[in-house]
Amino acid sequence: MPTDDEYVIEIENLVKRFGDQTVLDGINLKIKPGETMVIMGGSGCGKSTLLRHMIGSLHPDEGRVKLFGHVLADLGEDELDDIRKKFGILFQSGALFQSLSVGDNVALILEEHTDLDAAIIDFMVKIKLELVDLREASHKFPAQISGGMKKRAGLARALALDPRILFYDEPSAGLDPVTSASIDRLIIDLTQKLGVASVVVTHEMDSAFTIADRMAMLNKGQVLMLDEREAFEKLRDWPHDRLDELDETKQLIRQFLRGDAEGPLTEESTGESSYAADLLGIDNSKLTGGRSIQTTRRVPNPGGPKGLFKKFRRSKQGSPEGQDKS
Repeated sequence: MPTDDEYVIEIENLVKRFGDQTVLDGINLKIKPGETMVIMGGSGCGKSTLLRHMIGSLHPDEGRVKLFGHVLADLGEDELDDIRKKFGILFQSGALFQSLSVGDNVALILEEHTDLDAAIIDFMVKIKLELVDLREASHKFPAQISGGMKKRAGLARALALDPRILFYDEPSAGLDPVTSASIDRLIIDLTQKLGVASVVVTHEMDSAFTIADRMAMLNKGQVLMLDEREAFEKLRDWPHDRLDELDETKQLIRQFLRGDAEGPLTEESTGESSYAADLLGIDNSKLTGGRSIQTTRRVPNPGGPKGLFKKFRRSKQGSPEGQDKS
């Protein structure tokens, strides 16, 4: 079992609120070097917010996030920049600079953060592009390459400074199945060859089960389950005729893993508020007459139509053009 010093990421009792909404509610997570951790969950469950805490762009309201033993919220900007050089990020869109070639996109990181000679930088760029099978496209611009190639180019740039952690934000999003599978294989190869820790935020289940060593399932800002991939596979394949043996939380997780249309997740999203309550901001039980929408107040209107448009209409009616000429 690794000691605390052997974890590259440690998240302890993380709470994040935006106004009166609690987006992350007591997250605990530790990630080891050389493993691939998949963080998954439905839209709005807190995945992206958690990722932003890991890279230091958000700070917790409660709890703490540690990278390489350092509490991110305690670091100054210069210290945080030093930490950021130790990880790379593959953004969902690739986030390449459109005015730079693929090779220049990778070279830019080395030019900004190292004192290497131009010849050495060119050599390093070729190595990084070869790792993602993109060396021959070095001279092309982002507009000239496919979506999958953009993802690989973004990954080459993330690898530029030899990071110890790679963060992936929906790496398979928008890709066809074959290209998605090639990205999955690339993630596995890089993790094995370079020994980096990989943190993958995704809701693509085929990809998740292909690349993961461990998996974390989020729902409503909480970790419902954190375990080895095999435990999630067992839950995904749990027979339907034995569902009553699972508690509601595990049934919810099983539904998400399988993409079933019916189950606890679906029931959660319905019935929480009535249409009338949502539309009018009132309790449906206070409405009378059995209709879902009724007028809640009566506004006397002795002077006829009101409002800017209606005033304009009256003025048109009172004008010579609008009067009856008969």
